[in-house]
Amino acid sequence: MSMHIVCTHEQADFDAVASMLGVWLMDQDVQPLLPRRLNRNVRAFVTLYGEALPFLRMGDWARRPIDRITVVDTQSPPSIKGMSGDTEVHLIDHHPLGDRLESGWSWHVEEIGATTTLLVEELQEMGIAPDMVQSTLLLLGIYEDTGSLSYAGTTPRDIRSSAWLVENNADLNLASDFLNHPLSNGQRALYDRLLENAETIDFQGLKVVIATGQAGDLVEEISTLAHKLRDVYDPEGLFVLVEMDDSVQMVARSTTSALDVGSIAEQFGGGGHDRAAAALIRGRTLSDVREDLQGRLVQAIEPAATVEEIMSRDPQLLKPDEKISEAAELMQRFGHEGYPVVERGKVLGLLTRRAVDRAMSHGLQDEPILRVMQAGDVTVSEDDSIHHLQKLMIEHGWGQVPVKDAQSEEIIGIVTRTDLLNALGSLDERQPRPTLAANLETALPEERLKLLQCVAAEAEARKDALYIVGGFVRDLILGEPSVDYDLVVEGDAIGLAQSLAEKYGGRVSSHRRFGTAKWSIEADHKALLGRLDLEAYDANELPKTLDFVSARTEFYPHPTALPSVRSGSIKLDLHRRDFTINTLALRLDGSHYGQLLDHWGGGRDLREGRIRVLHSLSFMDDPTRMLRAVRLEQRLGFKIEARTLELLEEALPLLDRVSGERIRSEIDLIFEEDELLEIMDRLGDLGLLGAIHPSLPWNREVRGRFVSALALEPPERWQLNEVPERAYLLYAVWFVELDPDRALQIAERLAFPGSLREDILAVCQLYRVVDTLGRGTPTSEFVRIFDLYPERALVAAWLSLEGRVDLRQAIEDYLATWRFISPTIDGDALWAKGLDPGPRYTQILGSLRDAWLDGKIQSPEEEHNLLETMLEEAGQDG
Repeated sequence: MSMHIVCTHEQADFDAVASMLGVWLMDQDVQPLLPRRLNRNVRAFVTLYGEALPFLRMGDWARRPIDRITVVDTQSPPSIKGMSGDTEVHLIDHHPLGDRLESGWSWHVEEIGATTTLLVEELQEMGIAPDMVQSTLLLLGIYEDTGSLSYAGTTPRDIRSSAWLVENNADLNLASDFLNHPLSNGQRALYDRLLENAETIDFQGLKVVIATGQAGDLVEEISTLAHKLRDVYDPEGLFVLVEMDDSVQMVARSTTSALDVGSIAEQFGGGGHDRAAAALIRGRTLSDVREDLQGRLVQAIEPAATVEEIMSRDPQLLKPDEKISEAAELMQRFGHEGYPVVERGKVLGLLTRRAVDRAMSHGLQDEPILRVMQAGDVTVSEDDSIHHLQKLMIEHGWGQVPVKDAQSEEIIGIVTRTDLLNALGSLDERQPRPTLAANLETALPEERLKLLQCVAAEAEARKDALYIVGGFVRDLILGEPSVDYDLVVEGDAIGLAQSLAEKYGGRVSSHRRFGTAKWSIEADHKALLGRLDLEAYDANELPKTLDFVSARTEFYPHPTALPSVRSGSIKLDLHRRDFTINTLALRLDGSHYGQLLDHWGGGRDLREGRIRVLHSLSFMDDPTRMLRAVRLEQRLGFKIEARTLELLEEALPLLDRVSGERIRSEIDLIFEEDELLEIMDRLGDLGLLGAIHPSLPWNREVRGRFVSALALEPPERWQLNEVPERAYLLYAVWFVELDPDRALQIAERLAFPGSLREDILAVCQLYRVVDTLGRGTPTSEFVRIFDLYPERALVAAWLSLEGRVDLRQAIEDYLATWRFISPTIDGDALWAKGLDPGPRYTQILGSLRDAWLDGKIQSPEEEHNLLETMLEEAGQDG
């Protein structure tokens, strides 16, 4: 019989021992071998309930050759007599996968709250129900490593596993007793020394506690003391250093990804993971280790997020003598919850929406806001950490805090409670701000890239923040960039454009009300050529113009109205956009070059393939966003997320209030998409087409005509004056079966220009007329009808008559030859025969043309004979 044992690390905690139990429950032939040292509370539990548990102590181990060893809650197998090079090693752990694993090992490693959770999940799948003692030990394993499900690293899987164990009679009171096990006299004495020597140090805005002490005669574990110290100080980082005989024991804990205690412990010869680690440091003194640790922390701790990263610039400020009613209007218009009240650069207080609402309800609308504001001078600087901001908000209760420039003390921005919560919510996942500099330099032609860098340098010199925003950034991340980009300036866009024109030529046109400017580039200007510094310069690669827009915010006076705008920050500018995936911005100026701004979760939605609006009123503000949502969804292969879909369905009636020009503009853009058919299918399924006009058709037949229109390649023999526009053909085959009156209603709803409306109606009429013609219809009759309609209407009718081969052939023949057939005799010939000009000319020449078309004459001689006959008969009639 093969020998399979399960073991764990020394100084085992509940997660380690419970995981061993989980392995044994799945295979009771396994020998669960306890380490020599257990944490004090674990040892107490095993001593009390040992008879109900399967564990073997190391002294009871019959040293036999080990065929297989399962190692839990660590990735370093202990040295056990009986192991050899042939022993199979399998690891089960919840710490990050290390880089010291040997070839031939197998493992099950997932980063969740506790290793025990992995085993409990397998027990559930296998239908194995542990008894009360076993369930309680397994629950202790999860609770100890997750802080009773309260630590940030806890996952829903840990919670579900804990619930299952409680359902299987795990004793919560018993678990609580052992999690809060009383300290021994030796532990209590050491704990008091650690408290006395504990020092709180600020590293990059993070609070780190270093506690030191001598162990004396204590031989028990000290991790319990670390837990208690963390409860007292609630730091972001904790290091407990205990001097023993010839070594220093380090226990480290962290609550933030900005401090990876595992990597710190590794530098001292220990290990662990980013939130919990330990090291045994031999041959060094306590003071030496402490000094070394503090130096390493300075190097290792990542800078905390700063106010600059989350603030909004150019805040709206109120003066103390402004009326409460004026503040109420601003709050309604822009949706802000509070405004700083400032006079001559000094912050006097904060005006909140709650205060304004209460004042308005008491009829105080004409009173100055000074009466109801929350007085105080609470500010932060750009370099302050968000931890400092958090403390400030908690202390003063301000949900909006002004940001001052450190030198000038001018109010340059504002940071809100929402900004803070979003930042805190992402701290555990925080990475260095992503940069797209390399992507940008790969995507753009060299000339455009150099031009962009030239603009960025000028923006930096003017201290303007410069961004590329919107679809360009989205597509750059997706790996499908365009070469055209929109530039947003957090500052003076018109001033930046004028500065560029002064340096590099060209001219600027601007619209000061909207803060927009267009720089018409003079591609051969000497200064520009010198600045671009290109060996092989191609002026054709430069854009003819560059558009600059000052960052702004929008207000919609009522649903579906066009927005009113005013200057704002880049954050507010991005918030006015349609979908989160279009709120990404790429900063270009100075040291920020290439940095990605993602205030509204657009990056996450890009990764997860999701179309999501920024707020619940988005479709009410602009119902055409519903059409854009479907267009983007199908183009990118994404999905409109559930809440956005609900909002879309609720807003369908609002499309009726949108102008025809705006809806037609969106449809024209849809017609340009490669995924046109899928977009139209989705528009039909969601009821958007019916919301535009109830008579807009979309069915299998219309879809088939779209397919034909998209595939059209007119033969050269048709001799078209010009190939019909794609949009015209699609509208024509879409409406062709409609009654002309109904088609006219839709054309008017979509505000078709006159020529487009007339030619769409023409194809509807033509479709009905030709459908009445039979196979025996003379060619001349076809020609008389076809002559009445524009060329592109005939092409659209040909596309729509797929089931009528004879009629399609007639249109083909007309386009290729029939329309060019005319008699050789003209008006001059009739004049020579003594006929006076008049209606008879048209009748005679028409009859001669009909004869040619119908095959009654085949040569000029026969034509002359027919003319003579016609004149003779006319003379007799006369």
